[in-house]
Amino acid sequence: MTDQRVVSLIPSATEITAALGCAGRLVGRSHECDYPAGVRALPVCTRPRLRLEGTSADIDARVRQAVTQALAVYEVLEERLRALRPDVIVTQSQCEVCAVSLAEVEAAVCGWVDREVRIVSLEPNGLADVYDDIARVAGALGVAGAGAALVRHMREKAAAIAARAGALSERPRVACIEWTEPLMAAGNWVPELVALAGGEDPFGTPGEHAPGLEWDALAGADPDVIVFMPCGFGLDRTGTEADALAARPGWSDLSAVRKGRVYITNGSDYFNRPGPRLADSLEIMAEILHPQAFRFGHEGTGWRPFSPHRAR
Repeated sequence: MTDQRVVSLIPSATEITAALGCAGRLVGRSHECDYPAGVRALPVCTRPRLRLEGTSADIDARVRQAVTQALAVYEVLEERLRALRPDVIVTQSQCEVCAVSLAEVEAAVCGWVDREVRIVSLEPNGLADVYDDIARVAGALGVAGAGAALVRHMREKAAAIAARAGALSERPRVACIEWTEPLMAAGNWVPELVALAGGEDPFGTPGEHAPGLEWDALAGADPDVIVFMPCGFGLDRTGTEADALAARPGWSDLSAVRKGRVYITNGSDYFNRPGPRLADSLEIMAEILHPQAFRFGHEGTGWRPFSPHRAR
């Protein structure tokens, strides 16, 4: 299958394909696929239909309007995709505001009569689903053994961290912020990562999408730790988003703020991507929650302590 031609339309699938030793089979990617670095040279097969710059509130408003009007947030560049003559296309059906939908991909290829194309759709809601998706991609690429080995490595790393964290006396309550305006707590696999790293998440529910979060509920719960991980944002942009929340009245009264336990992360590269680097995301969470017990070297690239812009 080394001559197999693969197009990945979601960053996590691109990372999975590369981690399985099949990066050389990739012939196309989504507009967001950027890791490993070599994939950036591949032809881009998707684009957003909306402007995705501006504040969190601006982006949210545009996305909500598109959904209300039954418009897809992203589109497949059908002619470019067809010209690449893929044997396998990997997409997703988990979130239509995160990447092109399965329906968009199916519509793009339904008229292709000159070749058979296998569409692999990923739907990761929790960690077990991520492991299943890795196995699904590995099966489509004919490297089931590599998939099993990758999943085993990720599970073993998680188990080792969980065992070490479980022996610690402190178990802080953690608020993971996935969006700031409107305010949302992280869901899906993030509460599982918090639990494995030795914390408790009072807001997110494992396996479920990010829930809305009222400021009064956040303040009332008064978590020990606050971790910002806005979907699609790197460290610097996350710091800007955190500034907006830090400007709210009552921010300085929160226990996490008073104790200096507020952090920003590179959610775009780690927590928001349900692929191999969720293992690194777990390491990041462990470093944040229990710095005396865990040092993996992610500080400065994957996360850093937050200080409001006015105090920098």
